[in-house]
Amino acid sequence: MSVQTKPVNQRAWFLILPVILCVAFSAILPLMTVVNYSVQDILGPDRRVFVGTDWFAAVMRDEELHSALWNQLRFSLAVLAVELPLGVALALAMPAAGWRASVTLVIVALSLLIPWNVVGTIWQIFGRTDIGLLGHGLERLGIDYSYTGDATQAWLTVLLMDVWHWTPLVALLAYAGLRSIPDAYYQAARIDGASKLAVFRYIQLPKMRGVLMIAVLLRFMDSFMIYTEPFVLTGGGPGDATTFLSQYLTQKAVGQFDLGPAAAFSLIYFLIILLFCFVLYNWMQRLGQAEKEGASHG
Repeated sequence: MSVQTKPVNQRAWFLILPVILCVAFSAILPLMTVVNYSVQDILGPDRRVFVGTDWFAAVMRDEELHSALWNQLRFSLAVLAVELPLGVALALAMPAAGWRASVTLVIVALSLLIPWNVVGTIWQIFGRTDIGLLGHGLERLGIDYSYTGDATQAWLTVLLMDVWHWTPLVALLAYAGLRSIPDAYYQAARIDGASKLAVFRYIQLPKMRGVLMIAVLLRFMDSFMIYTEPFVLTGGGPGDATTFLSQYLTQKAVGQFDLGPAAAFSLIYFLIILLFCFVLYNWMQRLGQAEKEGASHG
C-alpha cells in the first residue's frame, strides 16, 4: 500500500523570509562587525591594522578578566544553588486553585515587573544603615554591615538582591509544571499510601524536569549577563569584589574605548555562555535518561 505525501509548498518559505531578514539584521550583521573589530587595531578613521588573534591573547592574559570570571562563576553557581530549591519550595507552598491562587501569583510576580536599575536603587537604599531596613536591622543586632566597604558583604548583598528579584521566575515555572500533572497520579499515590516526600520524589520532580531545565538555562544565562543591578548597587566594588564579566566588558569598550580587546572579549564571553549552557543542558538530559532507565529496570 503506497502512502501519498503532500507536495512541499515552496511558497511557504516566503512566509518566514521576513523573520530570516530580521535575524540577519539584528544578530548576524552585528556579530560580523564584532568579529571584524576583534582582528584589527583601529588607529584612526581610515587607518586599520590587521592583528589576527593578538587581541584574544592579550585579553586572556588580563588579570582583571581572571578576577571577573572567578566572581562570575561563583555568583552564577550560587544563584542556581539558592534560587532553584527556593523557587520549587515556593511553588509547592502556593495554592493550587481559587482566588487565593490568583492573588498569590500576582504577588509573587511583582518583583519581576520592576526594572533592573530600579531594583539596584531599591537595594541601595535597603542596605543603608541610616534609613534602610536591612542595614539598620543588622546594625541593631550588633552586626557591622557595610556593602560598600566589605567585599564579602557586598557580594552577599548582590546575591541576596538577585535571589529576591528572580526566584519568583523559578517559582512560576515550577508552579506551571506542578499544575500540568494529571490528578490521576496523586490519586494513585494516595491509594498506595505514598508520603509527601515520595510524591515529590517520584511524581512531582520528574514531571517538573522540563520546566526546571528551562529555569536552569534561563537563570544561568541571565546571571552570567548581569550588569545593571550590581552596577547601581555597588559600582563593581569595593575593589573588584562585585565586578562581573559584563562590567569588565563595559569598562573595556566604553570606559577605556579599547574596541579591539572589547570585541575579542565579547566573542569569548559569548562562547563561554554557549559552552556552559551546552554542558548544563546535556548534564540534565543525561540525569533524566538515567532516572528513566532506572525506573524501567525497577
